Amino acid sequence: MKKNLTRVFRLIVTVVILAMLVLFATKVNWHDTWRAITNASPSLLIAAALVNLGSLVLKAVRWWIFLRPVGAPSLWLALRATFAGAGLNNVLVANSGEAARVIFVARAAHVPSAKILATLALERLFELIGYVIMLALAVSLLPLPQALERTRPFAWLALLIIAVVLVYLVRRPERPERPESAILAGATGWRTRTRLYAKRFMHALAGISTGPRFGAALILSVAIWALQVMTYALTARAAHFPLTLVGTVAAILAVNIGFAIRATPGNVGVFQMLYAVTATAFGLDQNQAIAVAFLIQTQQILPVTIIGIALAPEFIFQKRRRVPRGDNVLPDEPVLGQGLAE
Repeated sequence: MKKNLTRVFRLIVTVVILAMLVLFATKVNWHDTWRAITNASPSLLIAAALVNLGSLVLKAVRWWIFLRPVGAPSLWLALRATFAGAGLNNVLVANSGEAARVIFVARAAHVPSAKILATLALERLFELIGYVIMLALAVSLLPLPQALERTRPFAWLALLIIAVVLVYLVRRPERPERPESAILAGATGWRTRTRLYAKRFMHALAGISTGPRFGAALILSVAIWALQVMTYALTARAAHFPLTLVGTVAAILAVNIGFAIRATPGNVGVFQMLYAVTATAFGLDQNQAIAVAFLIQTQQILPVTIIGIALAPEFIFQKRRRVPRGDNVLPDEPVLGQGLAE
């Protein structure tokens, strides 16, 4: 019943969003928008695309910090999986590429997917942390549109909650992993698999949560969002769009406020609408703003998707090592307690 209600709710939300996009599209002067796109500077667009790729590389490094202690020490593997997942996100809805990242690395590194999922959960958490830090500082220090300024108390509350969660994860004692037999006793079928999966996930999460790793991930998160601001600013400059740095920060906050949920592949349409609404709040032309938004997504989506889709088959068709059916324990599975103080 709950599953059906969830599907209905998602369908309603999708229909509402699509209706808003159609209404928004009818108010756009597409001739002026296209002219602004064609007059953009190719060299600056290439520079923006390279900066964006640099931010994706840093995301891979951030994930790699958490992957190393669970038995996936290859930075190259983390890079390939990150680009493949990002490419799939651009052609699928609801960030489905994130699930693919877990499968890719679990198969390639021969590590249980529960442990890889734990590392991805932390990597995604720090993506959110970087956004919340930027939001909290921006709404407190910069003259932003009223719609964004209203989020100030929520931003600082979210930052406080995140800080408490991080402290809890770091200070939470790492308990020895219970023997498989203790979990298997009295359980069969999907319940057994679910308990084993949850056990591995929580044990991995506790083992990789350390102060040094969190500190490095936090620095990388701030750098990643700074590169995103640079990407937006370079693209606006390429299109001769006079959006200030404050306006650029406001735009990136607005278009990413729902970054965990994508209603359309690559968030196309929603991105342009939110960017244009933010830019017009600073007194700029809506059609030019839409042109810039299309250029931002073009130089973000096309290179990443081409690279990601090219890499995805390598992960999908990679042979997986045969594992015992009962407990899904890999013969070469690393002991999580080793190498955690690196």
